[in-house]
Amino acid sequence: MKLEFEYGHGLMAAQLPDSTDVFIPGETVPDPPCLPQDWDSLYAATLESLRNPIGMPPLKDLAGPGKTVVFVIPDIVKGGCQPTAHRKVSIRACLDELYGAGVEKKDILLLFSNGLHPRATVPEMKQILGDELFNEFYHTGQITSHDSEDYDHMVDLGVTRRGDPVLMNKYVFDCDLPILIGHTQGNPYGGYSGGYKHCATGITHWRSIASHHVPQVMHRQDFTPVSGHSLMRTKFDEIGMWMEEKMGHPFFCCDAVLDTYSRQIAIFSGYAAQMQPQSWEVANKRTYVPYAKEKYDVMVFGMPQDFHYGAGMGTNPIQMMQALSAQVIRHKRVMKDNCVIICSSLCNGYFHDERWPYLRELYELFQHDYMNILPDMNRYGEYFATNQEYIRKYRFANAFHPFHGFSMMSCGHIAETNTAAIYIVGAQEPGIARGMGLKTRATFEEALEDAKKKFVGPNPNILALPKTFKVGAVHLCMADDDLSGV
Repeated sequence: MKLEFEYGHGLMAAQLPDSTDVFIPGETVPDPPCLPQDWDSLYAATLESLRNPIGMPPLKDLAGPGKTVVFVIPDIVKGGCQPTAHRKVSIRACLDELYGAGVEKKDILLLFSNGLHPRATVPEMKQILGDELFNEFYHTGQITSHDSEDYDHMVDLGVTRRGDPVLMNKYVFDCDLPILIGHTQGNPYGGYSGGYKHCATGITHWRSIASHHVPQVMHRQDFTPVSGHSLMRTKFDEIGMWMEEKMGHPFFCCDAVLDTYSRQIAIFSGYAAQMQPQSWEVANKRTYVPYAKEKYDVMVFGMPQDFHYGAGMGTNPIQMMQALSAQVIRHKRVMKDNCVIICSSLCNGYFHDERWPYLRELYELFQHDYMNILPDMNRYGEYFATNQEYIRKYRFANAFHPFHGFSMMSCGHIAETNTAAIYIVGAQEPGIARGMGLKTRATFEEALEDAKKKFVGPNPNILALPKTFKVGAVHLCMADDDLSGV
Protein backbone atom coordinates (compact mmCIF):
# COMPACT_ATOMS: atom_id res chain seq x y z
CA MET A 1 0.00 0.00 0.00
CA LYS A 2 1.09 3.57 -0.63
CA LEU A 3 0.97 5.97 2.32
CA GLU A 4 2.20 9.51 2.91
CA PHE A 5 3.90 10.70 6.07
CA GLU A 6 4.73 14.13 7.44
CA TYR A 7 8.06 15.48 6.23
CA GLY A 8 9.35 19.05 6.55
CA HIS A 9 6.54 21.29 5.32
CA GLY A 10 4.98 18.56 3.19
CA LEU A 11 4.71 14.79 2.86
CA MET A 12 6.91 11.85 1.88
CA ALA A 13 5.45 8.77 0.18
CA ALA A 14 6.13 5.22 1.31
CA GLN A 15 5.29 1.88 -0.28
CA LEU A 16 4.55 -0.51 2.60
CA PRO A 17 3.27 -4.11 2.64
CA ASP A 18 -0.50 -4.49 2.25
CA SER A 19 -0.58 -6.21 5.64
CA THR A 20 0.44 -2.94 7.36
CA ASP A 21 -1.99 -1.71 10.03
CA VAL A 22 -2.81 1.99 9.64
CA PHE A 23 -4.00 3.98 12.65
CA ILE A 24 -5.23 7.57 12.51
CA PRO A 25 -6.66 9.03 15.76
CA GLY A 26 -10.34 9.82 15.54
CA GLU A 27 -10.71 7.96 12.23
CA THR A 28 -9.56 4.36 12.67
CA VAL A 29 -11.37 4.21 16.01
CA PRO A 30 -13.88 7.06 16.34
CA ASP A 31 -13.70 9.35 19.36
CA PRO A 32 -16.61 9.52 21.77
CA PRO A 33 -19.04 12.18 20.51
CA CYS A 34 -18.09 15.74 21.28
CA LEU A 35 -20.51 18.35 22.58
CA PRO A 36 -22.36 20.49 20.01
CA GLN A 37 -19.72 22.92 18.83
CA ASP A 38 -21.77 26.09 18.52
CA TRP A 39 -20.88 28.83 21.02
CA ASP A 40 -24.23 28.87 22.81
CA SER A 41 -24.22 25.13 23.51
CA LEU A 42 -20.63 25.11 24.76
CA TYR A 43 -21.20 28.21 26.87
CA ALA A 44 -24.26 26.59 28.46
CA ALA A 45 -22.38 23.35 29.18
CA THR A 46 -19.48 25.29 30.70
CA LEU A 47 -21.82 27.39 32.83
CA GLU A 48 -23.51 24.21 34.06
CA SER A 49 -20.11 22.88 35.13
CA LEU A 50 -19.12 26.12 36.88
CA ARG A 51 -22.37 26.14 38.81
CA ASN A 52 -22.13 22.46 39.79
CA PRO A 53 -18.43 21.90 40.52
CA ILE A 54 -16.98 18.77 42.05
CA GLY A 55 -15.76 19.05 45.65
CA MET A 56 -16.12 22.80 46.18
CA PRO A 57 -18.71 25.61 46.04
CA PRO A 58 -19.80 27.14 42.72
CA LEU A 59 -17.55 29.81 41.26
CA LYS A 60 -20.11 32.54 41.94
CA ASP A 61 -20.20 31.65 45.64
CA LEU A 62 -16.40 31.91 45.89
CA ALA A 63 -16.34 35.33 44.22
CA GLY A 64 -17.51 38.70 45.51
CA PRO A 65 -16.75 42.43 45.62
CA GLY A 66 -13.10 43.15 46.29
CA LYS A 67 -11.96 39.62 45.47
CA THR A 68 -8.87 39.31 43.25
CA VAL A 69 -8.82 36.66 40.54
CA VAL A 70 -6.03 35.17 38.40
CA PHE A 71 -6.84 32.98 35.42
CA VAL A 72 -4.04 30.46 34.77
CA ILE A 73 -4.22 29.70 31.05
CA PRO A 74 -2.29 27.06 29.03
CA ASP A 75 0.12 28.40 26.42
CA ILE A 76 -0.04 27.89 22.65
CA VAL A 77 1.28 24.30 22.84
CA LYS A 78 -2.04 22.71 23.82
CA GLY A 79 -5.77 22.98 23.51
CA GLY A 80 -6.71 24.40 20.11
CA CYS A 81 -7.35 27.99 19.06
CA GLN A 82 -10.63 27.65 17.14
CA PRO A 83 -13.39 30.22 17.88
CA THR A 84 -15.10 27.78 20.27
CA ALA A 85 -11.90 26.47 21.92
CA HIS A 86 -12.21 25.66 25.63
CA ARG A 87 -10.03 28.57 26.71
CA LYS A 88 -12.17 31.14 24.90
CA VAL A 89 -15.51 29.73 26.06
CA SER A 90 -14.56 28.93 29.65
CA ILE A 91 -12.84 32.24 30.39
CA ARG A 92 -15.88 34.14 29.12
CA ALA A 93 -18.26 31.96 31.15
CA CYS A 94 -16.11 32.40 34.27
CA LEU A 95 -15.95 36.17 33.75
CA ASP A 96 -19.72 36.42 33.49
CA GLU A 97 -20.07 34.52 36.78
CA LEU A 98 -17.41 36.67 38.45
CA TYR A 99 -18.92 39.95 37.25
CA GLY A 100 -22.35 38.73 38.36
CA ALA A 101 -20.94 38.14 41.85
CA GLY A 102 -19.50 41.66 42.08
CA VAL A 103 -15.86 41.10 41.07
CA GLU A 104 -14.49 44.18 39.33
CA LYS A 105 -12.60 43.93 36.05
CA LYS A 106 -9.61 45.76 37.55
CA ASP A 107 -9.13 42.88 40.00
CA ILE A 108 -8.69 40.22 37.30
CA LEU A 109 -5.42 39.06 35.71
CA LEU A 110 -4.99 36.65 32.78
CA LEU A 111 -1.72 34.72 33.20
CA PHE A 112 -0.31 32.35 30.60
CA SER A 113 1.18 29.30 32.33
CA ASN A 114 4.11 28.70 29.99
CA GLY A 115 6.42 27.26 32.68
CA LEU A 116 9.79 26.76 30.97
CA HIS A 117 8.23 27.21 27.52
CA PRO A 118 8.68 30.57 25.75
CA ARG A 119 6.71 33.38 27.29
CA ALA A 120 3.67 34.12 25.17
CA THR A 121 4.06 36.67 22.39
CA VAL A 122 1.35 39.24 21.78
CA PRO A 123 0.17 37.48 18.57
CA GLU A 124 -0.04 34.19 20.52
CA MET A 125 -2.05 35.88 23.27
CA LYS A 126 -4.50 37.18 20.69
CA GLN A 127 -4.67 33.79 18.92
CA ILE A 128 -5.39 31.92 22.16
CA LEU A 129 -7.87 34.39 23.65
CA GLY A 130 -9.55 35.77 20.54
CA ASP A 131 -9.94 39.47 19.77
CA GLU A 132 -12.71 40.14 22.28
CA LEU A 133 -10.97 38.83 25.41
CA PHE A 134 -7.61 40.14 24.27
CA ASN A 135 -8.90 43.69 23.75
CA GLU A 136 -10.81 43.57 27.03
CA PHE A 137 -7.68 42.97 29.12
CA TYR A 138 -4.49 43.62 27.16
CA HIS A 139 -4.65 47.39 26.84
CA THR A 140 -5.05 47.81 30.60
CA GLY A 141 -2.00 45.63 31.32
CA GLN A 142 -4.05 42.69 32.65
CA ILE A 143 -2.52 39.94 30.50
CA THR A 144 0.92 38.56 31.26
CA SER A 145 2.98 35.42 30.87
CA HIS A 146 4.66 33.45 33.66
CA ASP A 147 8.31 34.37 34.19
CA SER A 148 9.96 31.75 36.40
CA GLU A 149 13.11 33.86 36.68
CA ASP A 150 11.34 37.01 37.92
CA TYR A 151 12.00 36.49 41.60
CA ASP A 152 9.99 39.57 42.59
CA HIS A 153 6.96 37.65 41.35
CA MET A 154 7.83 34.16 42.62
CA VAL A 155 7.20 32.65 46.07
CA ASP A 156 9.35 29.93 47.65
CA LEU A 157 7.04 27.45 49.39
CA GLY A 158 9.78 25.17 50.70
CA VAL A 159 9.60 21.49 49.87
CA THR A 160 6.82 18.90 49.71
CA ARG A 161 6.72 16.05 52.20
CA ARG A 162 8.65 14.04 49.62
CA GLY A 163 11.30 16.77 49.54
CA ASP A 164 10.55 18.34 46.15
CA PRO A 165 11.09 22.12 45.99
CA VAL A 166 8.06 24.24 45.16
CA LEU A 167 8.39 27.78 43.87
CA MET A 168 5.25 29.30 42.35
CA ASN A 169 4.01 32.44 40.65
CA LYS A 170 3.32 35.19 43.20
CA TYR A 171 0.34 36.64 41.33
CA VAL A 172 -1.38 33.28 41.68
CA PHE A 173 -0.27 32.76 45.28
CA ASP A 174 -1.50 36.19 46.39
CA CYS A 175 -4.90 36.24 44.70
CA ASP A 176 -8.16 35.29 46.40
CA LEU A 177 -9.39 33.04 43.62
CA PRO A 178 -6.95 31.21 41.31
CA ILE A 179 -8.74 29.62 38.34
CA LEU A 180 -6.97 26.88 36.38
CA ILE A 181 -8.28 26.57 32.82
CA GLY A 182 -7.10 23.14 31.66
CA HIS A 183 -7.34 20.39 29.08
CA THR A 184 -7.77 16.71 29.86
CA GLN A 185 -5.94 15.63 26.72
CA GLY A 186 -3.60 12.67 26.35
CA ASN A 187 -0.03 13.54 27.32
CA PRO A 188 3.00 11.22 27.46
CA TYR A 189 4.16 12.98 30.64
CA GLY A 190 1.83 11.59 33.29
CA GLY A 191 -1.18 10.58 31.22
CA TYR A 192 -3.06 13.87 30.86
CA SER A 193 -2.58 17.60 30.76
CA GLY A 194 -4.79 19.73 32.98
CA GLY A 195 -5.52 19.29 36.67
CA TYR A 196 -2.48 19.48 38.91
CA LYS A 197 -0.09 18.96 36.00
CA HIS A 198 -1.08 22.41 34.84
CA CYS A 199 0.05 24.26 37.97
CA ALA A 200 2.95 21.90 38.79
CA THR A 201 4.65 22.67 35.46
CA GLY A 202 3.08 25.91 34.22
CA ILE A 203 3.58 28.39 37.09
CA THR A 204 6.69 26.98 38.79
CA HIS A 205 10.49 27.21 38.55
CA TRP A 206 13.09 25.01 36.91
CA ARG A 207 14.13 23.62 40.31
CA SER A 208 10.57 22.38 40.85
CA ILE A 209 10.49 20.88 37.37
CA ALA A 210 13.90 19.29 37.97
CA SER A 211 12.26 17.15 40.65
CA HIS A 212 10.28 15.22 38.04
CA HIS A 213 11.50 15.94 34.46
CA VAL A 214 14.76 14.06 35.08
CA PRO A 215 16.16 10.55 34.38
CA GLN A 216 15.55 9.15 37.87
CA VAL A 217 11.81 9.76 37.36
CA MET A 218 11.41 9.45 33.58
CA HIS A 219 13.46 6.27 33.21
CA ARG A 220 11.47 4.31 35.79
CA GLN A 221 9.37 1.35 34.69
CA ASP A 222 6.19 3.18 35.73
CA PHE A 223 6.80 5.95 33.18
CA THR A 224 6.78 3.87 29.97
CA PRO A 225 4.16 3.05 28.83
CA VAL A 226 2.24 6.15 29.83
CA SER A 227 0.21 5.93 33.01
CA GLY A 228 -1.72 8.18 35.34
CA HIS A 229 -0.08 6.39 38.29
CA SER A 230 3.60 7.07 37.56
CA LEU A 231 5.90 8.74 40.07
CA MET A 232 5.88 11.79 37.79
CA ARG A 233 2.11 12.10 38.00
CA THR A 234 2.23 11.55 41.76
CA LYS A 235 4.71 14.40 42.06
CA PHE A 236 2.47 16.68 39.96
CA ASP A 237 -0.39 16.03 42.36
CA GLU A 238 1.78 16.48 45.45
CA ILE A 239 3.19 19.79 44.18
CA GLY A 240 -0.25 21.11 43.25
CA MET A 241 -1.69 20.12 46.62
CA TRP A 242 1.30 21.69 48.40
CA MET A 243 0.55 24.96 46.61
CA GLU A 244 -3.05 24.74 47.79
CA GLU A 245 -1.98 24.01 51.36
CA LYS A 246 0.33 27.01 51.43
CA MET A 247 -2.20 29.31 49.71
CA GLY A 248 -4.82 28.26 52.25
CA HIS A 249 -7.41 27.43 49.59
CA PRO A 250 -7.71 25.19 46.53
CA PHE A 251 -7.48 26.10 42.88
CA PHE A 252 -10.81 26.32 41.09
CA CYS A 253 -10.31 24.13 38.00
CA CYS A 254 -12.27 24.15 34.77
CA ASP A 255 -11.00 21.31 32.56
CA ALA A 256 -12.35 20.12 29.23
CA VAL A 257 -11.90 16.57 27.98
CA LEU A 258 -10.85 17.10 24.36
CA ASP A 259 -11.10 14.95 21.25
CA THR A 260 -8.70 14.46 18.34
CA TYR A 261 -9.42 17.96 17.03
CA SER A 262 -9.42 19.70 20.44
CA ARG A 263 -13.21 19.80 20.60
CA GLN A 264 -14.90 19.50 24.00
CA ILE A 265 -16.23 16.02 24.85
CA ALA A 266 -17.11 16.97 28.43
CA ILE A 267 -16.37 19.75 30.92
CA PHE A 268 -15.49 19.27 34.58
CA SER A 269 -14.99 21.97 37.20
CA GLY A 270 -14.03 22.08 40.86
CA TYR A 271 -11.39 20.77 43.24
CA ALA A 272 -8.64 19.02 41.25
CA ALA A 273 -8.12 16.20 43.75
CA GLN A 274 -11.73 15.09 43.23
CA MET A 275 -12.29 16.39 39.71
CA GLN A 276 -9.26 14.75 38.02
CA PRO A 277 -10.40 11.13 38.53
CA GLN A 278 -13.83 11.89 37.08
CA SER A 279 -12.48 13.74 34.05
CA TRP A 280 -9.96 10.94 33.44
CA GLU A 281 -12.71 8.33 33.50
CA VAL A 282 -14.32 10.06 30.51
CA ALA A 283 -11.01 10.85 28.82
CA ASN A 284 -9.79 7.25 29.10
CA LYS A 285 -12.52 6.16 26.66
CA ARG A 286 -10.99 8.36 23.99
CA THR A 287 -7.31 8.22 24.90
CA TYR A 288 -6.42 4.61 25.80
CA VAL A 289 -7.49 2.76 22.66
CA PRO A 290 -7.68 -1.09 22.69
CA TYR A 291 -6.56 -1.88 19.16
CA ALA A 292 -3.67 -4.25 18.39
CA LYS A 293 -4.23 -7.99 18.03
CA GLU A 294 -0.50 -8.72 18.11
CA LYS A 295 2.50 -6.54 18.94
CA TYR A 296 4.38 -4.68 16.24
CA ASP A 297 7.91 -5.20 14.93
CA VAL A 298 8.02 -1.87 13.11
CA MET A 299 6.39 1.51 13.79
CA VAL A 300 6.35 4.03 10.91
CA PHE A 301 5.50 7.72 11.10
CA GLY A 302 6.69 11.11 9.87
CA MET A 303 7.86 14.31 11.51
CA PRO A 304 7.12 17.81 10.19
CA GLN A 305 9.51 20.68 10.78
CA ASP A 306 6.98 22.69 12.81
CA PHE A 307 4.79 21.16 15.54
CA HIS A 308 4.01 21.23 19.29
CA TYR A 309 6.98 23.29 20.52
CA GLY A 310 7.42 25.32 17.35
CA ALA A 311 9.30 25.56 14.06
CA GLY A 312 12.43 23.43 14.18
CA MET A 313 11.12 20.74 16.51
CA GLY A 314 11.22 18.19 13.69
CA THR A 315 14.75 19.10 12.63
CA ASN A 316 16.50 20.02 15.89
CA PRO A 317 18.15 16.76 17.06
CA ILE A 318 17.35 17.08 20.78
CA GLN A 319 13.70 17.87 20.03
CA MET A 320 13.58 15.06 17.46
CA MET A 321 14.61 12.58 20.14
CA GLN A 322 11.87 13.85 22.44
CA ALA A 323 9.28 13.49 19.68
CA LEU A 324 10.44 9.95 18.88
CA SER A 325 10.34 8.99 22.54
CA ALA A 326 6.88 10.45 23.04
CA GLN A 327 5.55 7.94 20.51
CA VAL A 328 7.28 5.11 22.38
CA ILE A 329 5.80 6.25 25.68
CA ARG A 330 2.31 6.42 24.16
CA HIS A 331 2.47 3.15 22.20
CA LYS A 332 4.85 0.89 24.14
CA ARG A 333 1.97 -1.44 25.00
CA VAL A 334 1.72 -2.46 21.32
CA MET A 335 5.47 -2.56 20.55
CA LYS A 336 7.67 -5.65 20.68
CA ASP A 337 10.82 -5.33 22.77
CA ASN A 338 12.96 -5.26 19.60
CA CYS A 339 10.63 -2.88 17.74
CA VAL A 340 12.16 -0.66 15.05
CA ILE A 341 11.03 2.91 14.35
CA ILE A 342 11.20 4.34 10.83
CA CYS A 343 10.53 8.08 10.75
CA SER A 344 10.83 10.70 8.01
CA SER A 345 12.47 13.99 8.99
CA LEU A 346 13.96 16.80 6.94
CA CYS A 347 16.78 16.94 9.52
CA ASN A 348 18.29 19.86 7.66
CA GLY A 349 20.45 21.44 10.34
CA TYR A 350 17.84 24.01 11.36
CA PHE A 351 18.14 24.26 15.13
CA HIS A 352 16.02 27.42 15.44
CA ASP A 353 18.66 29.02 17.64
CA GLU A 354 16.40 31.90 18.65
CA ARG A 355 13.83 29.56 20.19
CA TRP A 356 16.34 27.03 21.59
CA PRO A 357 19.52 29.11 21.97
CA TYR A 358 21.33 26.42 24.00
CA LEU A 359 20.47 23.21 22.10
CA ARG A 360 23.20 23.53 19.49
CA GLU A 361 25.71 23.77 22.34
CA LEU A 362 24.14 20.73 24.03
CA TYR A 363 24.25 18.74 20.80
CA GLU A 364 27.93 19.55 20.32
CA LEU A 365 28.66 18.65 23.94
CA PHE A 366 26.97 15.28 23.41
CA GLN A 367 29.53 14.44 20.73
CA HIS A 368 32.48 14.72 23.17
CA ASP A 369 33.76 14.07 26.70
CA TYR A 370 32.63 10.46 27.16
CA MET A 371 28.99 11.29 26.40
CA ASN A 372 27.77 7.84 25.41
CA ILE A 373 24.07 8.15 26.23
CA LEU A 374 21.85 11.18 26.79
CA PRO A 375 21.65 10.73 30.60
CA ASP A 376 25.41 11.37 30.67
CA MET A 377 24.49 14.99 29.93
CA ASN A 378 22.36 15.40 33.03
CA ARG A 379 25.23 16.59 35.22
CA TYR A 380 25.29 19.81 33.19
CA GLY A 381 21.65 20.65 34.01
CA GLU A 382 22.31 23.28 36.66
CA TYR A 383 25.21 24.77 34.72
CA PHE A 384 22.94 25.49 31.75
CA ALA A 385 19.87 26.34 33.85
CA THR A 386 21.76 29.16 35.58
CA ASN A 387 23.42 30.57 32.44
CA GLN A 388 22.42 34.22 32.60
CA GLU A 389 22.47 34.85 28.86
CA TYR A 390 20.15 31.91 28.20
CA ILE A 391 17.92 33.06 31.07
CA ARG A 392 17.72 36.57 29.57
CA LYS A 393 16.64 35.07 26.27
CA TYR A 394 13.91 33.10 28.05
CA ARG A 395 12.71 36.19 29.88
CA PHE A 396 12.89 38.76 27.12
CA ALA A 397 13.35 37.04 23.73
CA ASN A 398 10.66 34.31 23.73
CA ALA A 399 13.13 31.43 24.03
CA PHE A 400 12.69 28.20 25.96
CA HIS A 401 14.28 28.17 29.41
CA PRO A 402 17.65 26.37 29.28
CA PHE A 403 16.57 23.63 31.70
CA HIS A 404 13.84 22.62 29.26
CA GLY A 405 16.53 21.04 27.08
CA PHE A 406 17.39 18.63 29.89
CA SER A 407 13.79 17.54 30.31
CA MET A 408 13.82 16.87 26.56
CA MET A 409 16.99 14.78 26.83
CA SER A 410 15.62 12.80 29.75
CA CYS A 411 12.67 11.92 27.56
CA GLY A 412 14.82 11.47 24.44
CA HIS A 413 16.72 8.52 25.89
CA ILE A 414 13.50 6.49 26.20
CA ALA A 415 13.34 5.81 22.45
CA GLU A 416 16.82 4.28 22.49
CA THR A 417 16.13 2.04 25.48
CA ASN A 418 12.87 0.67 24.04
CA THR A 419 13.79 0.01 20.40
CA ALA A 420 16.26 -2.13 18.48
CA ALA A 421 16.95 0.69 16.02
CA ILE A 422 15.58 4.02 14.82
CA TYR A 423 15.86 5.01 11.15
CA ILE A 424 15.57 8.63 10.02
CA VAL A 425 14.44 8.81 6.40
CA GLY A 426 15.17 11.71 4.08
CA ALA A 427 17.64 13.63 6.26
CA GLN A 428 19.31 16.47 4.39
CA GLU A 429 22.04 16.58 7.02
CA PRO A 430 22.18 12.89 8.02
CA GLY A 431 25.23 13.37 10.23
CA ILE A 432 23.04 15.23 12.73
CA ALA A 433 20.78 12.19 13.08
CA ARG A 434 23.75 9.84 13.29
CA GLY A 435 25.16 12.08 16.03
CA MET A 436 22.13 11.08 18.13
CA GLY A 437 22.68 7.36 17.51
CA LEU A 438 20.06 7.11 14.76
CA LYS A 439 20.40 5.22 11.48
CA THR A 440 19.82 7.07 8.21
CA ARG A 441 18.40 5.98 4.86
CA ALA A 442 17.09 7.86 1.83
CA THR A 443 13.66 6.21 1.69
CA PHE A 444 11.18 4.32 3.83
CA GLU A 445 11.62 1.30 1.58
CA GLU A 446 15.40 1.20 2.06
CA ALA A 447 15.02 1.54 5.82
CA LEU A 448 12.46 -1.27 5.98
CA GLU A 449 14.64 -3.62 3.92
CA ASP A 450 17.61 -2.96 6.19
CA ALA A 451 15.49 -3.53 9.31
CA LYS A 452 14.24 -6.85 7.90
CA LYS A 453 17.79 -8.09 7.38
CA LYS A 454 19.14 -6.99 10.74
CA PHE A 455 16.32 -6.84 13.28
CA VAL A 456 12.78 -7.98 12.47
CA GLY A 457 12.94 -10.73 9.83
CA PRO A 458 11.26 -10.96 6.43
CA ASN A 459 7.60 -10.61 7.48
CA PRO A 460 7.37 -7.96 10.19
CA ASN A 461 4.13 -6.80 11.74
CA ILE A 462 4.02 -3.09 10.83
CA LEU A 463 2.09 -0.20 12.36
CA ALA A 464 1.79 2.98 10.27
CA LEU A 465 0.83 6.24 11.99
CA PRO A 466 0.03 8.96 9.43
CA LYS A 467 -0.92 12.35 10.93
CA THR A 468 1.06 11.56 14.09
CA PHE A 469 1.81 15.22 14.82
CA LYS A 470 -1.16 16.80 13.02
CA VAL A 471 -3.98 15.68 15.32
CA GLY A 472 -4.44 14.91 19.00
CA ALA A 473 -2.66 11.65 19.82
CA VAL A 474 -3.96 8.59 21.65
CA HIS A 475 -2.24 5.89 23.71
CA LEU A 476 -2.54 2.63 21.76
CA CYS A 477 -3.14 -0.59 23.68
CA MET A 478 -3.56 -4.29 22.93
CA ALA A 479 -7.13 -5.28 22.15
CA ASP A 480 -7.24 -7.48 25.25
CA ASP A 481 -5.36 -5.17 27.67
CA ASP A 482 -6.88 -4.66 31.08
CA LEU A 483 -7.21 -0.85 31.16
CA SER A 484 -8.87 -0.60 34.55
CA GLY A 485 -5.65 0.65 36.15
CA VAL A 486 -4.33 3.13 33.60
